[in-house]
Amino acid sequence: MAKLPVSTENIIAHFGPHLNYPPQDGYEGRDEPDEVVETHCCFCGMQCGIKLLVKENKVVGFDPWMEFPFNEGRLCPKGVQRYLQNNHPDRLLSPLKRVEGQGFVPMSWDDAMDKTVSEIQRIQKTYGNDAFSMLSGVSLTNEKSYLVGKFARVALKTKNLDYNGRLCMVSAGAGNKKAFGLDRGSNNYSDLEYAEVIIVAGANISETFPTLTYWIWKARDRGAKLIVIDPRVIPLARTADVHLDVKPGTDSALYGAMLKYLADNDMLDHDFINNHTSGFEQTLDSVKDYTLEWAEEITGISKEKIKQAAELWGKAKTSFLLHARGIEHHSKGVDNVLGCINLVLATGRIGKPYCGYATITGQGNGQGGREHGHKCDQLPGNRDIENPEHRKYISEVWGINEPDLPGKGLSAYEIIEAIHRGEIKGLLSICFNPLVSLPNSNYVREALEKLEYYVCIDFFLNETARHADVILAGSLQEEEDGTTTSAEGRVIRIRQAVTPPGNARKDTDILLELAKRLGTKDKFTYENSEAIFNELRVASKGGTADYFGISYKKIEDNMGVFWPCPSDDHPGTPRLWEDRKFRTPDGRAHFNPAPYKLPGEVTDDEYPIVLTTGRVVSQYLSGTQTRRIGKLVGQYPEPLLEIHPELAEKYGIQQRELIKVSTRRGEGTFPANIVETIRKDTVFLPYHWPGEKSANLLTPGTLDPISKIPEFKVCACKLEPQKKIAPPSSESKAYASV
Repeated sequence: MAKLPVSTENIIAHFGPHLNYPPQDGYEGRDEPDEVVETHCCFCGMQCGIKLLVKENKVVGFDPWMEFPFNEGRLCPKGVQRYLQNNHPDRLLSPLKRVEGQGFVPMSWDDAMDKTVSEIQRIQKTYGNDAFSMLSGVSLTNEKSYLVGKFARVALKTKNLDYNGRLCMVSAGAGNKKAFGLDRGSNNYSDLEYAEVIIVAGANISETFPTLTYWIWKARDRGAKLIVIDPRVIPLARTADVHLDVKPGTDSALYGAMLKYLADNDMLDHDFINNHTSGFEQTLDSVKDYTLEWAEEITGISKEKIKQAAELWGKAKTSFLLHARGIEHHSKGVDNVLGCINLVLATGRIGKPYCGYATITGQGNGQGGREHGHKCDQLPGNRDIENPEHRKYISEVWGINEPDLPGKGLSAYEIIEAIHRGEIKGLLSICFNPLVSLPNSNYVREALEKLEYYVCIDFFLNETARHADVILAGSLQEEEDGTTTSAEGRVIRIRQAVTPPGNARKDTDILLELAKRLGTKDKFTYENSEAIFNELRVASKGGTADYFGISYKKIEDNMGVFWPCPSDDHPGTPRLWEDRKFRTPDGRAHFNPAPYKLPGEVTDDEYPIVLTTGRVVSQYLSGTQTRRIGKLVGQYPEPLLEIHPELAEKYGIQQRELIKVSTRRGEGTFPANIVETIRKDTVFLPYHWPGEKSANLLTPGTLDPISKIPEFKVCACKLEPQKKIAPPSSESKAYASV
C-alpha cells in the first residue's frame, strides 16, 4: 500500500465531506409522501423512534413517532437532520478502485469482487489465514453484526476480527459480566422517573444522549436528587445537587472512598449482601484506607462534597446509577465500572422497581452489536470463543467442524500494532473509520500505508477509505431491513425505507457475494434479513444474550422486546434481576475489588496539563455522517480547546487564540475556548474531526488489560499559545480538515 493516490484536497473535492442542506421549502414530496416508514434513528444507542417520509425512493423528510415509548416523538439535533444523508451528493454510487495519480475511479462489481477475493486468497496463501483481518462497526444491525462474525470465521477463516465497539462499551461489558454474569443495563429508562437519587458518572447526557434527559427531568420534577460526576460542568451538572469534578483518571479512588463511607456509617443492605452477593468482605478490605481526606487529595474533590454524595446515595430508598465513556475510556476502565457496581450492590438497590443501574450505549447498535459475534473474543449470544461448549454449539449451528472455528483474535488497536509488526497484511473494514476514531492517528495512518491490500465497505468515502485499494459502495441504515438493540436492551425493528442509490448495494448482499466467491456459499443461504435474524435466534439460544423467543412479528406487535427472551411465550425482560438469580456460576452478584491505580500516562514538568476528550451535541463519533450535514456542522463548526480562565491567564491565552497542544505522540493547533466549566488542571477537546484537527493525534494507545479499550480520557499535554487569533468559527473548514 502506497500513500494516497492523489492529494487529500483532490479526494475531498470529488468525494467530500461536502455540506448538505435541505431546500428552503423542504424536498419536493415532503407534504405528499408515497410512504411513511416507522423506524429508528441511525445514531446513538437511544435508538429513538422516527418516521421517514419517502417520495420516489428518496427520503424527503421525517415526522415524529409519538407512539414509540422511549422518546415519544422527541428527537435531538442529529435525529432531526439524519434524513439528509439519503439525498447526499457524497453518496458512493458504485465500487471504486485506486488509480495512482487519478484518485478513485468507478469499476464494475465483478472486477471489484474478483480483485478482492484474489487478494484475500493471495495474502492468506502466502502468510496464513490470520494475516487477513476485518474491522466492523456497531452502527450495523444485529443481522449484519451476526453475519460479519460468521463471515470472518467461516468465509475469511480468520481469527482477527474486531469492531469499533472496542472504543465504546467493552469496559462496561466486561464489568457487567464480572459482576452479574450478563452484559446489559438492568432497567428500562422509565424506571428513572421514580428514583429518589440519580448518579450520572462520566456521561454528558444532555449533549450526547439528549432524549434520555427527559426521564431525568421527570425524576427531578418529583424531587429526585442528582449527583453528576465529571471533570467539566456539563449541562446536566449546572442544576445538580452535587457536582463531583473528578480529576481525570481518579474515578476508582472516588468510588472506593464512597463505598468505605457507606460501610463506616452502616448505609448497607446487609440482607441483600449476605443472601445475594459474594466478595463483599474482600472488596471492603481493598478500600479500608480510602478515607475522605485521601480521596480529596487524589481526586481533587472536597471531602465535604464526597461525603454529601455518599450520604444522598446511602440514605435513598430508590436510586439509579448511569455511566458512559467518561469512566470507561481508561486503562482501568473495567475497574471504574466495577467501582460503580459496588455502590449499587452495597445498597441492594437493583432488581426492584425504580432501582437500577445502566451503561449508556454510545453507538446506534452498541448493545446488540456487542452480543452476536463480531468481537475478537466472542460468539453469538455473548458466548466465549474460547469456551469448548460454546464453540461446539455455534459450530453445529453454522454447520462447520469445531476445529475449523478460529479462536480468539486481536482487538482493534492490537490489529494496528500487528500490521506494524508485519503479522497482518490485509484488511476488510465496514462501518469503521479508524484513522479518526482510534488513538494515536499518525501511528494508525502508518499502519494503513503498510497494508498489501485494503478493501472498505461504506456509503461515504471516509478518511480511512482514502487509503483503500478498492471501495465497495454499501448501504445506509434505512436501505435494509433488520433489527437493533437499544441501550435499554429493547430489540427493535429497522425497516427498509428506500433501496441503495445508483449501483450501490446492500451491505448484506456484498458480504454474501464475497462469501460465495470464497467458496462458502452453502453456509450463507439467506433469502432476506429476517432469515439471518432467525438463525441468530437459534445461535443465541441458551447464551446470556438470549434472543430465541424474539421474532420480527413479536417486535412489531410490542414496539420492541427486551432480551433475554428465551421462548416464544416469554414476554421479554424490561427489568433484570427481580428474581435475584444472577447469571454468575454461583448465582450471586459479585463484588469486585477495584483499587485505585495511576492512569497509563501522568503529567510531568514537560507535559504538565491533563487532556481529556469527548463529544459535542451536533456531531457523532468520527463524523463520517454528521460532518456532511450543514446545519449540524454550523452548530459546532470546529473543535475548540476548553480551558479554565485561571489556566488561560497563566499562559497568557486569549479567547479564540490558536493554541498548539502537544503530547508524546503528536500535536495539533486549536482555538481556545475559555470557560469556567472545566477543572483548572485540565483541558478538553472533542474528537469528531479528522486530519490536523483530530484530537486523536494526541491520545495514547494505552489499553485496559481486560477490555482492551484505549485510554482516550487521560493523557499529559503541554500548551503553546501561538499569539494569533483564529478566524470566526463560521469560516472554519474543519469538517473537511486535511
